[in-house]
Amino acid sequence: MIMADVLTWFLIVAGTYLILVCYWLASAALFPRIVEGCRQRYGRQPVVATLVGAGTVAPVLLVGIAAVRGIHHPLPANALKVLLMSPLLLAFLGSAGLALRIGEGLTDVADEGAPRPWRAVLRGGLVLAPTFLVPFFGWFVLLPWVLVSGVGTAALTLLARRSS
Repeated sequence: MIMADVLTWFLIVAGTYLILVCYWLASAALFPRIVEGCRQRYGRQPVVATLVGAGTVAPVLLVGIAAVRGIHHPLPANALKVLLMSPLLLAFLGSAGLALRIGEGLTDVADEGAPRPWRAVLRGGLVLAPTFLVPFFGWFVLLPWVLVSGVGTAALTLLARRSS
């Protein structure tokens, strides 16, 4: 493996890490009450959230992939592919609650003076994202679980907000 290959993979991993943390920060900044609800739901019902997420994501992906394979024109097929990526936005919104939950456990003296709620998400994200780097467990177990449970927590939180 030459240096260019090593640098390529390093930059891909570093970019993915940065993107994940930025999505979590953006979610917390744009939807603070929903992210707070997701944080609470991760504390109360992580298994239920995972099951709801799996029950939401699996049928959407299965039907969507079958539909994309059945469409032979590139324009509607690509539009459908973009639509199939929309659960990722829910996954980032919900998993921002997990980053917030982790970050609140990592107290910082600087937070005592002026309240900065985004700092807890940043700390949690900086801890959570590297756990995905563990070969096989991080790639194929932890990352999918965080994304699927993120969809579940976001969906349950949004449904609970709508009904109240």
